[in-house]
Amino acid sequence: MHLQDIYIYPVKSLGGIRLDESDSEPRGLQYDRRWMLADKQGTFLTQRTLPQMALLKVDVTASGLSVHHTQDPENRILIPFEPKTNTMLPVKIWQDVVTGQLADPDASRWFSEHLNYDCDLIYMPASTRRAVDPEYAVNNDPVSFADGMPYLLISQASLDDLNSRLTDPVGMSRFRPNLVIAGCEPFEEDTWDEIAIGETVFKIVKPCARCIVTTVDQDTGIQGKEPLKTLSGYRKFGNKVLFGQNMVLVRGTKITAGCEMTIHTCR
Repeated sequence: MHLQDIYIYPVKSLGGIRLDESDSEPRGLQYDRRWMLADKQGTFLTQRTLPQMALLKVDVTASGLSVHHTQDPENRILIPFEPKTNTMLPVKIWQDVVTGQLADPDASRWFSEHLNYDCDLIYMPASTRRAVDPEYAVNNDPVSFADGMPYLLISQASLDDLNSRLTDPVGMSRFRPNLVIAGCEPFEEDTWDEIAIGETVFKIVKPCARCIVTTVDQDTGIQGKEPLKTLSGYRKFGNKVLFGQNMVLVRGTKITAGCEMTIHTCR
């Protein structure tokens, strides 16, 4: 088994980026979901209510994040890694309220215009600590602006199994993983407890419950019924549809695509 793909999503709910390598940090891969869009009340925005967010694509450059709309690729905005303001604001992600930093008023206006929704671009400074749910934390783990966990792993075999049941196959981008593993059986990741990718070790803490974001075509921003409808037919446990595994970092600093993955322990 090996690490096939690495993905980050620097701005929560915008397009993802495939990387050849990345630094592993306790609250997620470097740059992953360190920014998010929030409404004027400070509540996070996602594709659940604004599926058109999928059409905003992000690149990491030497100077910061470059963002463009797929229908207007020449109209780009550069978001520096360091925020342009010192304005701190309370922001809400699900039930968590933490301190965010207003990243760039110009960027806020750009996003508001392209989404036709009044919003601000918020950065998570190093001074802000958002904790993983204690029920699943291993070592008082932190998390970024991600929904709840620092890392999400899915096997390519699990997606292939799903696509074998669909009339129109879907891409892995529907599920927004950080790590994609190749060389195992479908849903074998459900049985893993602790894994190592090279010298970096992760603890699998809970399955990932899926939502309507999986029904948004990441290339068109159009929402449908699949693949959630098909998944609910064979991956529903209680009232949740499960696909992928959430993880926290145990130790290590870097991961590289193509690196061997080993299972330390199984459930």
